[in-house]
Amino acid sequence: MAEKEKMKKVGDILLNNAMYIIIALAVVYITIMRPKFIELPSIINVLSLTAAKLPIALGIGGCIVLTGTDISAGRVVGLTACISASLLTKTFKVFPNMDSALPLPLVLLLVIAIGAAVGFVNGFSVAKFKLHPFIVTLSTQLIVYGIILIYLMQGVNNGQTLSGLTDGYRSFVTGALFTVGNNVAVPKYVLYSILLTALMWLIWNKTTFGKNMFAVGSNEEAANVSGVNVSRTIILVFMLAGIMYALTGFLDSARIASANANTGLNYECDAIAACVIGGVSFVGGIGRISGIVVGVVLLQIIFAGLSFLAVDPNMLYIIKGLIILTACAIDMRKYLVRK
Repeated sequence: MAEKEKMKKVGDILLNNAMYIIIALAVVYITIMRPKFIELPSIINVLSLTAAKLPIALGIGGCIVLTGTDISAGRVVGLTACISASLLTKTFKVFPNMDSALPLPLVLLLVIAIGAAVGFVNGFSVAKFKLHPFIVTLSTQLIVYGIILIYLMQGVNNGQTLSGLTDGYRSFVTGALFTVGNNVAVPKYVLYSILLTALMWLIWNKTTFGKNMFAVGSNEEAANVSGVNVSRTIILVFMLAGIMYALTGFLDSARIASANANTGLNYECDAIAACVIGGVSFVGGIGRISGIVVGVVLLQIIFAGLSFLAVDPNMLYIIKGLIILTACAIDMRKYLVRK
């Protein structure tokens, strides 16, 4: 009997950590097939990709803690990226009457305000109208995408990709923070991502708002009875998420050196996958910032590794779908076992 229980415990451990085991085996296989995968330039590339995708995952993680989600995230990234690129450029196609780029801090504040506004609409609709977050954010996803298309048709741009960004903007985001090894540069946005991660950790773990967020996610009715302002908490979570999407867009535009209608497309899929891999549960009230970081890192390692193996890029969509499905199945199994 004891042997049977021991085998069951081992089986539970393997099942609960199946995603990590699969990813670890995949990394070992990729390393054997392509040894350059673990060389310094590749490691810095994975670090940079992680830093680029981390802010949006940190934002969407709070929505998942509330037992919701936010599928408008990628389009908000695209909108703020396009606005940043149109105002911090040398060629003013959207605003042909402008003769110089706006101050960088002003543009940053503007996109933060836009992200917060979209988050407010999402949060208010969920909190006050009691609509499901999926329906609300599906609606705002379509609305924001329409705004992007209209915005890119303004002036003389005619829907074209925005490029020709100012040197100051690009240097602020992609300039070398420091170099390692054989002059392999670590970009500045890695530092910004670290700072945002530290800030979100403090918000989640050291503030009343963070405690309220987990309380609402665990049991909304109980949180309301215990004096938590549930509506305000939900609205603030979505606003904070919107701000993180806006920062992602601001960084992404300079990182890629352009922005168009497809910027940010499906970013929310990567973010949701990373959160679920990192232990943020859709049952609500469960999640850690460190887990989200681990999830993003693991996901970028896999995607970078698949690129090394020259896997068809179209296969990435299938792989992302399988990762989300598997991670959610494992998460639900953990929940049912606890219950």
